[in-house]
Amino acid sequence: MNGSERRLGKEGLQVFPVGLGCMGMSDFYGLRDDLESERTLRLALDLGVTLLDTADSYASGANEEFVGRCIRGRRDDVVVATKFGHIRDANGVYRGLSGHPDYVREACHASLKRLGVDAIDLYFQHRVDPQVPIEETVGALARLVEEGKVRFIGLSEAGAQTIRRAHAVHPLAAVQSEYSLWSREVELEVLPTCRELGIGLVAYSPLGRGFLTGSLKSAEALPPDDYRRNTPRFQGENLARNVALVDEAEEIARGKGCTPAQLALAWVLSRGPDVVPIPGTKRERYLRENLAALELTLTAQDVAALDDAFPLGAAAGERYNEWGMDLLDDQ
Repeated sequence: MNGSERRLGKEGLQVFPVGLGCMGMSDFYGLRDDLESERTLRLALDLGVTLLDTADSYASGANEEFVGRCIRGRRDDVVVATKFGHIRDANGVYRGLSGHPDYVREACHASLKRLGVDAIDLYFQHRVDPQVPIEETVGALARLVEEGKVRFIGLSEAGAQTIRRAHAVHPLAAVQSEYSLWSREVELEVLPTCRELGIGLVAYSPLGRGFLTGSLKSAEALPPDDYRRNTPRFQGENLARNVALVDEAEEIARGKGCTPAQLALAWVLSRGPDVVPIPGTKRERYLRENLAALELTLTAQDVAALDDAFPLGAAAGERYNEWGMDLLDDQ
């Protein structure tokens, strides 16, 4: 397997080219199966994956606890990335957003305990708090780095100007943003800004929340409690238009002798050595399928065909519902 590491930022953080998004193992995507998820996570480590992505809001902390259990005894094999900012109570009810320095410290200590680690390798602000200057939030993160509780810091779904302001306070190792064939908005300002400043990009939902795998042709294919049922791209006419997009990807994949998921991941990987996708899965077979994308080489013709099929703005519908879109930083 092609396992040459990719660098995130200029401060020395290096990771396997494909990470593992752990959110769906505990939250949002239907019923949990901790045994299968644990097998999948441990297999990922056995196959060389180093970057594991979680957050304190995923299942109200339970996902961090789960990841912590799985990495026990293998700490040296893992780059643990987690996030703070979204506040959910024990029942999963959303209580708001916070980037206040005191809260940053409190959240960090709680995550360290749940994960069972002495330091968080990569600590992201989950969403930018518009009520708190980014300089104050990043200042608190910088102090945590000085104290050895955090190794590297980043922002999630931050705009270009916010990234610049944050980076001026303390170097960012990475910005985490949605990036895939059907979500290419980061190419306008965020990715160029990151490259100018030497910041890596961690691409979440590189398979379009599973849509680009070709397995979701109708909303009925989703579990009843799956949050995707309430997102615009999985509803009504938007869904039908997006299925037609995936049909084109499937045709290209057939020509390459690969799956649509592998094609979509190979495209993200081709964007540059500073881009690290973190597809999420709780099943071993999908993990193996995803990692096989590292062996897939896209020609210039392949990339051109995908660019024609998936230009910026091709997907029908917003990435999130209105509430979720309001939480995205556009500065």
